[in-house]
Amino acid sequence: MGAGPQYASSRRHHAGARGSSVFRVSLMELHVAVGVIHNPDGAVLVARRHEHLHQGGLWEFPGGKLEPGETARQALRRELHEELGISVEQACPLIKIHHDYPDRRVLLDVWRVGAFSGNPQGLQGQPIRWVSADELLRLEFPAANRPIVAAARLPDYYPIVDGDDGEAMLKRLEVLAGSGYPLAQLRAKKLDERAYRMLAERAVEFARPLGMSLLLNGDPEQVRQTGAAGVHLTAKRLMTLRQRPLPEDLWVAASCHGTEELLQAKRIGVDFAVLSPVLATPSHAEVEPLGWPRFGALMTGAQLPVFALGGMTPVHLAEARRLGAQGIAGIRGFAGG
Repeated sequence: MGAGPQYASSRRHHAGARGSSVFRVSLMELHVAVGVIHNPDGAVLVARRHEHLHQGGLWEFPGGKLEPGETARQALRRELHEELGISVEQACPLIKIHHDYPDRRVLLDVWRVGAFSGNPQGLQGQPIRWVSADELLRLEFPAANRPIVAAARLPDYYPIVDGDDGEAMLKRLEVLAGSGYPLAQLRAKKLDERAYRMLAERAVEFARPLGMSLLLNGDPEQVRQTGAAGVHLTAKRLMTLRQRPLPEDLWVAASCHGTEELLQAKRIGVDFAVLSPVLATPSHAEVEPLGWPRFGALMTGAQLPVFALGGMTPVHLAEARRLGAQGIAGIRGFAGG
């Protein structure tokens, strides 16, 4: 069935007196289970909608609506078996997206499928293909799938390389890349703009052959100047923006501490957020941590990939993901941190 657009019909069926906001408020939310399926090489499986269907010709992640009495996990297993002929062996929550169509609301309950048996086939005649994470950006998806595309491309860990000693920071990048971390943030709060740009130029060139992408914690314009993979916005800078500061092929991330900033991140099209502090940290001992219950409550309405930050080590990954996070971020607690 797919990740949502097939459940929306044309606006003209509900035009006129029934096209009011009162009508939309009364709509029931349709719960849809969606699978982001990875193969051992890291590629992701996508399916193309038949041309005669609503939003035909667009690509989507396979899945379908829950039947009465089904859990999302049960529906995911059933739908992927019916659509693709595979049996899900391992799956975990990835992200939840609420989306309004003209005639209904949809909750996309997205799961990361890490292990399955069988050879995927388009059993309903739908074309399917395996694509790399970067190829996902070149495919056309329904608007509701945009956060899912970002989540499918992101890793579980987002290390932050912080300091003011360029040589030491490059060494940390080397260790992180050698430990398999593909994405990191470069932060140097004590450096002025010129010194930071010079460091960023060196770091980007250093990290590229190691297979690591760098996000710069600074002015988005520095991304264009240095060839970095994107920008990480401070909470202060995030709240001053009215639109996304970089094109879709570059990452835009943001630091958030509560509901207002998460809503702003969603509003301007940020790809992912870092929410902190979850637990107490020595560097910010004066800041009251969110704690896991509050973090989980904020995740319920986030609707974009979120990394937990603050006192995180790899042992916290399972709890963060159980609460709906993409993964965890940190300065310490990672190799090279």
